[in-house]
Amino acid sequence: MTVMSYLGAIGAAQREAMEADERVVIIGEDVEANVYGTTGGAGKSRADKGDFLQMFGANRIRNTPISEEVIVGSAIGAAMTGLRPIVDLSYSSFLYMAMDQFVNQAAKNRYMFGGQASLPVVFRSAMFYGLNTGAHHSDRPYPMFMNVPGLKIVVPASPYDAKGLLRAAVDSDDPVLIFEACMLWGTKGEVPEEEYTIPFGKARTVREGTDVTVVAISSAVPEAAAAAEQLAEEGISVEVIDPRTLVPLDRQAILDSVGRTGRLVVADPAHRTCSAASEISSIVAEEAFDALRAPIKRVTTPDTQIPFSPSLEKQLYPARAGIADAVRSVVGERQLARS
Repeated sequence: MTVMSYLGAIGAAQREAMEADERVVIIGEDVEANVYGTTGGAGKSRADKGDFLQMFGANRIRNTPISEEVIVGSAIGAAMTGLRPIVDLSYSSFLYMAMDQFVNQAAKNRYMFGGQASLPVVFRSAMFYGLNTGAHHSDRPYPMFMNVPGLKIVVPASPYDAKGLLRAAVDSDDPVLIFEACMLWGTKGEVPEEEYTIPFGKARTVREGTDVTVVAISSAVPEAAAAAEQLAEEGISVEVIDPRTLVPLDRQAILDSVGRTGRLVVADPAHRTCSAASEISSIVAEEAFDALRAPIKRVTTPDTQIPFSPSLEKQLYPARAGIADAVRSVVGERQLARS
């Protein structure tokens, strides 16, 4: 084990994948210059890990024009002809420019070609919310892509998961979208130095508890864990579940937890309507209704554009105080029902 940052774990996973398979290439805006810190380089972050451009050459580390539709379309074609691209799309808000390629090509080509074509391509993008980057740069669009059959959706919340899930994504023969909350990039944790993968559709129990299940997504995971710590002092035992992948979703882990606790709070940084929280709440309502002792609560971002104002933006996202209030609410309703 070694202590590694979230961003460093991504860099380590990319280097391991490139060393293991010469078909793995990295393309994107400014990847040669390592602007976002995951492709190493002298004088850059992770300089001691080597410069990817020098290590692997320009045929495997390649800058692209500032055109997301071209980047995504090129990567799809490269994947269909034998390469295994990792695509750095920087801001998640920029994925919208390539929606036709994502929805009509990446997601559908295996089906359209009768299974004769596979698309082993990984799209990485960073969700820059919470940093006062304004409405055009602060999106958390993973629920939109959950609605597109054929795409796998990954939302790592720790350095350990960032490395293991990225390695699993590179090994996948289907297109994978990884959404990284940039506010997690600097977090540090223990990460194995050796190679490992984390299977998709396998949730992580961050904390065990008996009174309430909190399913938390991406940057909401550490906030939920902090809320659980605080609530423990009040005598409320909270189980925190991190799905890690939203497609496929570990439905059974969520249902089993709710079956034990009888209560569910979902913390999701995306907008409320048609969110991942909505989907998880529906699954539990459909399949574990009898186990519920209180109504399900969602803690999400309201359906509004993201303001530039730091003081206004800070109030929008799921944070420990709001999660704790939601937990107290469902526990309180349980106690009222008993009286």
